[in-house]
Amino acid sequence: MKALVIDDNELVRDNVAEVLRGEDWEVCEADSAGRAFELLGEGHGWQLVFCDVKLSDSHETEGYAVLRRFVEEQPDAQIVLMTGHGSAAGALDAVSSGAYDYLMKPFEVSDVLRIAQDVRRAHEKRERPGTTGELPPTPVYTSDINLIGVSGAFVEVMKMVGRVASTNLPVLITGESGTGKEVVARAIHQRSTRAEGPFVAVNCGAVPSELIESEMFGHVRGAFTGAERDRRGLLQEADGGTILLDEITETTPAFQVKLLRALQEGEIRRVGSNHTIRVDSRVIAATNRDVEQEVRERRFRQDLFYRLNAVTLHLPPLRERREDIMPMARHFAERACPAAGGPVSFSRDAVRALVSYDWPGNIRELENAIIRAVALCDRLVRPEDLPDRVRDGAEQERQQHAFDVPADGATPEEPLVSLSELEGRHIARVLAHTGGNKQAAARLLGIDRTTLQRMIKRHGLDTNGTRPNGDGKEHV
Repeated sequence: MKALVIDDNELVRDNVAEVLRGEDWEVCEADSAGRAFELLGEGHGWQLVFCDVKLSDSHETEGYAVLRRFVEEQPDAQIVLMTGHGSAAGALDAVSSGAYDYLMKPFEVSDVLRIAQDVRRAHEKRERPGTTGELPPTPVYTSDINLIGVSGAFVEVMKMVGRVASTNLPVLITGESGTGKEVVARAIHQRSTRAEGPFVAVNCGAVPSELIESEMFGHVRGAFTGAERDRRGLLQEADGGTILLDEITETTPAFQVKLLRALQEGEIRRVGSNHTIRVDSRVIAATNRDVEQEVRERRFRQDLFYRLNAVTLHLPPLRERREDIMPMARHFAERACPAAGGPVSFSRDAVRALVSYDWPGNIRELENAIIRAVALCDRLVRPEDLPDRVRDGAEQERQQHAFDVPADGATPEEPLVSLSELEGRHIARVLAHTGGNKQAAARLLGIDRTTLQRMIKRHGLDTNGTRPNGDGKEHV
């Protein structure tokens, strides 16, 4: 088994290569995209390629150029993109473009081992008699949708989106209201083979139960009072494309039976008609409820649930991915800038308020709050520009965690310390918040990982000079 590691960072390149050699892989190394293309031109072949997204001899998307070149010339190779500046959109683009995986630095040695072992097993399976080594063709895409996020949880969801988009499997998207379920459904459609077809979104909870069958399947003239002409249903409107059934758990059991049959048979019958019509539409369902709980309480049919959840994607709420709040806030502010008359920035107190608030309405609530703040501010968003609930929530958080009263009854006032000591304490707090993930900490601090590493060493926060991150795992 042969592997190629492409990274201009010698330490990362050597570490990945060493792990692979320890698993009996024959490894080549390249420090640039140019050198990788030279090796490719010399007729080398690899089963596995690790490639950094941003290489020093090129622009920041050079890793994607390597990916496209290898997909064209060595389609059997599994390409893993590595990045120190990862994002949800990057993960989606990478996997949709044919990448096997997308790793955000610093990643664990176990990640390299897992990928190497999985690729070896897949290769051995394809080499057995009676099997084929062909992989499904995957189109190349560029980033074309607003999926803002850098948190590990959201990146993992987007990697799964990239993997299922090119299939025809039904997808069930779960998550609280406002987490972006329709945005993700559109991303799946735009990266599927049905992208040229229609995308039809239906809010099942907004359609009266007595009308939903007619809305979904259509009706013929005279089927009921007011049916003055034949009407196509939404499933037929989505023929050749994708239909999103939002809030699917709001439908009645009677409708669920008819929907299940339509999905199983690939055909519908308009209300009042005796003839069936063939339809070919991919179904994506979404809900903000616990579907399994709905099934247990017999409000949702178990057989329809099994039909819809071939793949389940759960979108985490904002309070579980707080590092995504400010990137989203800046994106919404930038989009609202023309109305405000110039670029908008955020004060330190405003950032603290935004990150501290739990956002029960998630992305939708955050967007509305930022639009309001941009309209009220003078190109600098301050706490007073934010809604009262956001300010109040931040104030409660501040009072709760400001300073603990010492056991000896001394005043809780924080003693004055040097700027260097304050910096060290803040870095320690951020590292604790991210669970020792240096890349996530660097993003929160607004610095690059190399600068953070120097600060950690300067303040003695990592005395042994390694990167265990306090979790007992080796990191690359």
